[in-house]
Amino acid sequence: MSYCGGIPKVANPFRYKFSWSPLGVLKALRSPSKSIRDFAALEVARPWDAISSYEAPLPEAESFEVYPNRDSLPFLEDYSFDPAWKVRQFVRGTLRLNGWTEAWRDVFAEIETLSGPEGEARLKEMSDQFWVENAYGEDDPDRVVLCVALKAEKDGKTTYHKTYVMDAWGDERGTAMARLVSVPVSLAVESVLKRRILPGVSAAPSNPVLVAEWMKQIEGLAQHLEIVDHLA
Repeated sequence: MSYCGGIPKVANPFRYKFSWSPLGVLKALRSPSKSIRDFAALEVARPWDAISSYEAPLPEAESFEVYPNRDSLPFLEDYSFDPAWKVRQFVRGTLRLNGWTEAWRDVFAEIETLSGPEGEARLKEMSDQFWVENAYGEDDPDRVVLCVALKAEKDGKTTYHKTYVMDAWGDERGTAMARLVSVPVSLAVESVLKRRILPGVSAAPSNPVLVAEWMKQIEGLAQHLEIVDHLA
Protein backbone atom coordinates (compact mmCIF):
# COMPACT_ATOMS: atom_id res chain seq x y z
CA MET A 1 0.00 0.00 0.00
CA SER A 2 1.38 3.38 -1.00
CA TYR A 3 -0.39 6.71 -0.60
CA CYS A 4 1.09 10.12 -1.37
CA GLY A 5 -0.32 13.60 -1.64
CA GLY A 6 0.65 17.22 -1.96
CA ILE A 7 -1.72 19.15 0.30
CA PRO A 8 -1.84 22.59 1.94
CA LYS A 9 -0.11 22.80 5.32
CA VAL A 10 -2.93 25.07 6.46
CA ALA A 11 -6.29 23.74 5.30
CA ASN A 12 -8.46 26.00 3.14
CA PRO A 13 -12.20 25.56 2.46
CA PHE A 14 -11.44 23.83 -0.88
CA ARG A 15 -9.15 21.40 1.02
CA TYR A 16 -6.54 21.76 -1.71
CA LYS A 17 -4.23 24.33 -3.28
CA PHE A 18 -2.47 24.37 -6.64
CA SER A 19 1.22 24.95 -7.25
CA TRP A 20 0.81 24.57 -11.02
CA SER A 21 -2.03 24.44 -13.54
CA PRO A 22 -5.13 22.72 -12.08
CA LEU A 23 -5.89 21.26 -15.50
CA GLY A 24 -3.69 18.21 -14.86
CA VAL A 25 -5.50 17.48 -11.60
CA LEU A 26 -8.90 17.80 -13.28
CA LYS A 27 -7.92 15.49 -16.13
CA ALA A 28 -6.53 12.94 -13.68
CA LEU A 29 -9.95 12.79 -12.03
CA ARG A 30 -11.33 11.38 -15.29
CA SER A 31 -8.82 8.50 -15.30
CA PRO A 32 -9.86 4.96 -14.31
CA SER A 33 -7.80 2.99 -11.81
CA LYS A 34 -6.81 -0.62 -11.18
CA SER A 35 -5.70 -2.04 -7.85
CA ILE A 36 -6.17 -5.16 -5.72
CA ARG A 37 -8.65 -5.37 -2.87
CA ASP A 38 -9.59 -8.56 -1.01
CA PHE A 39 -7.45 -10.70 -3.37
CA ALA A 40 -9.32 -9.48 -6.48
CA ALA A 41 -8.68 -6.82 -9.09
CA LEU A 42 -10.60 -3.63 -8.39
CA GLU A 43 -11.34 -1.48 -11.42
CA VAL A 44 -12.85 1.94 -10.80
CA ALA A 45 -13.99 4.38 -13.49
CA ARG A 46 -13.68 7.50 -11.35
CA PRO A 47 -11.50 8.14 -8.25
CA TRP A 48 -14.40 9.42 -6.16
CA ASP A 49 -16.09 6.01 -6.43
CA ALA A 50 -13.30 4.43 -4.37
CA ILE A 51 -12.51 7.02 -1.70
CA SER A 52 -11.74 5.58 1.73
CA SER A 53 -10.23 6.74 5.00
CA TYR A 54 -6.61 6.07 5.94
CA GLU A 55 -4.95 6.74 9.28
CA ALA A 56 -1.31 7.67 8.78
CA PRO A 57 1.09 6.56 11.56
CA LEU A 58 2.54 10.03 12.05
CA PRO A 59 3.88 11.15 15.45
CA GLU A 60 0.35 12.41 16.01
CA ALA A 61 -1.94 10.01 14.15
CA GLU A 62 -3.85 11.77 11.39
CA SER A 63 -6.50 10.47 9.02
CA PHE A 64 -6.78 11.35 5.34
CA GLU A 65 -9.04 10.60 2.41
CA VAL A 66 -7.36 8.31 -0.14
CA TYR A 67 -8.18 6.73 -3.50
CA PRO A 68 -6.44 4.46 -6.06
CA ASN A 69 -4.53 6.31 -8.75
CA ARG A 70 -4.39 4.92 -12.30
CA ASP A 71 -3.07 1.36 -12.82
CA SER A 72 -1.22 -0.05 -9.80
CA LEU A 73 -0.88 -3.60 -11.15
CA PRO A 74 2.32 -3.23 -13.24
CA PHE A 75 4.15 -2.24 -10.07
CA LEU A 76 3.77 -5.73 -8.63
CA GLU A 77 6.61 -6.75 -10.93
CA ASP A 78 8.54 -3.53 -10.35
CA TYR A 79 8.48 -4.25 -6.62
CA SER A 80 9.64 -7.86 -7.20
CA PHE A 81 6.48 -9.45 -5.85
CA ASP A 82 6.53 -13.21 -6.41
CA PRO A 83 3.68 -14.15 -8.80
CA ALA A 84 2.91 -17.06 -6.47
CA TRP A 85 2.11 -14.76 -3.57
CA LYS A 86 -1.54 -14.30 -2.67
CA VAL A 87 -1.92 -10.53 -2.54
CA ARG A 88 -4.80 -9.29 -0.40
CA GLN A 89 -4.33 -5.59 -1.10
CA PHE A 90 -2.10 -3.68 -3.47
CA VAL A 91 -2.65 -0.03 -4.26
CA ARG A 92 -0.73 3.07 -5.21
CA GLY A 93 -2.98 5.97 -4.45
CA THR A 94 -3.50 9.65 -3.83
CA LEU A 95 -3.89 11.22 -0.40
CA ARG A 96 -6.08 14.23 0.34
CA LEU A 97 -7.15 16.18 3.42
CA ASN A 98 -10.31 15.10 5.19
CA GLY A 99 -13.24 17.03 3.80
CA TRP A 100 -11.85 17.01 0.26
CA THR A 101 -14.63 14.80 -1.10
CA GLU A 102 -17.35 17.09 0.21
CA ALA A 103 -15.56 20.26 -0.91
CA TRP A 104 -15.17 18.87 -4.43
CA ARG A 105 -18.59 17.22 -4.73
CA ASP A 106 -19.89 19.74 -7.29
CA VAL A 107 -16.64 19.41 -9.26
CA PHE A 108 -17.07 15.63 -9.49
CA ALA A 109 -20.69 16.01 -10.60
CA GLU A 110 -19.78 18.41 -13.40
CA ILE A 111 -16.81 16.36 -14.61
CA GLU A 112 -19.16 13.40 -15.07
CA THR A 113 -21.15 15.41 -17.63
CA LEU A 114 -18.23 16.65 -19.74
CA SER A 115 -17.20 15.14 -23.06
CA GLY A 116 -15.76 16.12 -26.43
CA PRO A 117 -14.25 19.49 -27.35
CA GLU A 118 -16.86 21.34 -25.32
CA GLY A 119 -15.92 19.30 -22.27
CA GLU A 120 -12.23 20.04 -22.74
CA ALA A 121 -13.02 23.74 -23.05
CA ARG A 122 -15.05 23.66 -19.84
CA LEU A 123 -12.20 21.88 -18.02
CA LYS A 124 -9.90 24.71 -19.08
CA GLU A 125 -12.39 27.26 -17.72
CA MET A 126 -12.59 25.41 -14.41
CA SER A 127 -8.81 25.19 -14.29
CA ASP A 128 -8.42 28.94 -14.78
CA GLN A 129 -11.00 29.64 -12.08
CA PHE A 130 -9.39 27.28 -9.56
CA TRP A 131 -5.98 28.80 -10.23
CA VAL A 132 -7.30 32.26 -9.37
CA GLU A 133 -9.15 31.08 -6.27
CA ASN A 134 -6.89 28.34 -4.86
CA ALA A 135 -3.29 28.80 -5.99
CA TYR A 136 -0.57 28.86 -3.35
CA GLY A 137 0.37 32.36 -2.25
CA GLU A 138 4.01 33.35 -1.92
CA ASP A 139 4.06 32.62 1.82
CA ASP A 140 1.63 29.67 1.89
CA PRO A 141 3.40 26.51 3.11
CA ASP A 142 2.67 23.32 1.23
CA ARG A 143 2.89 19.81 2.65
CA VAL A 144 3.77 16.39 1.24
CA VAL A 145 2.72 13.22 3.05
CA LEU A 146 3.88 9.78 1.87
CA CYS A 147 3.07 6.43 3.48
CA VAL A 148 4.31 3.11 2.10
CA ALA A 149 3.28 0.01 4.03
CA LEU A 150 4.11 -3.67 3.63
CA LYS A 151 2.35 -6.38 5.60
CA ALA A 152 3.00 -10.12 5.27
CA GLU A 153 1.14 -13.04 6.82
CA LYS A 154 1.87 -16.75 7.09
CA ASP A 155 -0.59 -19.33 8.37
CA GLY A 156 -2.91 -16.55 9.48
CA LYS A 157 -0.24 -14.79 11.54
CA THR A 158 1.33 -11.44 10.71
CA THR A 159 5.07 -11.92 10.26
CA TYR A 160 6.00 -8.47 8.97
CA HIS A 161 4.26 -5.11 9.11
CA LYS A 162 6.11 -1.84 8.65
CA THR A 163 5.23 1.57 7.25
CA TYR A 164 7.68 4.09 5.83
CA VAL A 165 6.10 7.45 6.62
CA MET A 166 7.26 10.89 5.51
CA ASP A 167 5.88 14.31 6.34
CA ALA A 168 7.45 17.41 4.81
CA TRP A 169 6.32 20.99 4.47
CA GLY A 170 7.42 24.25 2.98
CA ASP A 171 9.92 26.34 4.94
CA GLU A 172 12.71 28.84 4.35
CA ARG A 173 14.19 26.42 1.78
CA GLY A 174 11.10 26.71 -0.39
CA THR A 175 8.21 24.35 -1.04
CA ALA A 176 8.31 20.72 0.06
CA MET A 177 7.11 19.56 -3.35
CA ALA A 178 9.91 21.39 -5.18
CA ARG A 179 12.73 19.90 -3.13
CA LEU A 180 11.23 16.40 -2.98
CA VAL A 181 10.90 16.31 -6.77
CA SER A 182 14.06 18.11 -7.84
CA VAL A 183 16.59 16.47 -5.51
CA PRO A 184 15.65 12.85 -6.38
CA VAL A 185 15.77 13.79 -10.07
CA SER A 186 19.28 15.18 -9.58
CA LEU A 187 20.31 12.01 -7.73
CA ALA A 188 19.01 9.90 -10.61
CA VAL A 189 20.88 11.99 -13.19
CA GLU A 190 24.11 11.72 -11.20
CA SER A 191 23.65 7.96 -10.86
CA VAL A 192 23.16 7.59 -14.61
CA LEU A 193 26.28 9.65 -15.29
CA LYS A 194 28.25 7.43 -12.90
CA ARG A 195 26.72 4.34 -14.54
CA ARG A 196 25.20 3.18 -11.27
CA ILE A 197 21.78 2.87 -12.92
CA LEU A 198 20.80 2.45 -16.55
CA PRO A 199 19.39 5.39 -18.52
CA GLY A 200 15.70 5.32 -19.32
CA VAL A 201 12.47 5.18 -17.36
CA SER A 202 12.27 2.97 -14.26
CA ALA A 203 10.11 2.95 -11.14
CA ALA A 204 13.03 3.21 -8.70
CA PRO A 205 16.55 1.89 -8.12
CA SER A 206 16.74 -1.63 -6.72
CA ASN A 207 20.36 -1.62 -5.51
CA PRO A 208 20.13 -1.55 -1.67
CA VAL A 209 23.33 0.49 -1.36
CA LEU A 210 22.07 3.14 -3.76
CA VAL A 211 18.64 3.19 -2.12
CA ALA A 212 20.24 3.76 1.30
CA GLU A 213 22.31 6.64 -0.10
CA TRP A 214 19.26 8.27 -1.65
CA MET A 215 17.17 7.87 1.49
CA LYS A 216 19.92 9.54 3.50
CA GLN A 217 19.60 12.54 1.20
CA ILE A 218 15.80 12.52 1.45
CA GLU A 219 16.02 12.44 5.24
CA GLY A 220 17.36 15.98 5.19
CA LEU A 221 14.54 17.21 2.98
CA ALA A 222 11.62 16.14 5.18
CA GLN A 223 10.74 17.28 8.67
CA HIS A 224 9.73 13.72 9.55
CA LEU A 225 10.88 10.42 8.06
CA GLU A 226 10.43 7.19 9.98
CA ILE A 227 9.95 3.45 9.60
CA VAL A 228 7.11 2.42 11.88
CA ASP A 229 7.26 -1.22 13.02
CA HIS A 230 3.69 -2.20 13.88
CA LEU A 231 4.86 -5.44 15.51
CA ALA A 232 7.38 -3.83 17.86
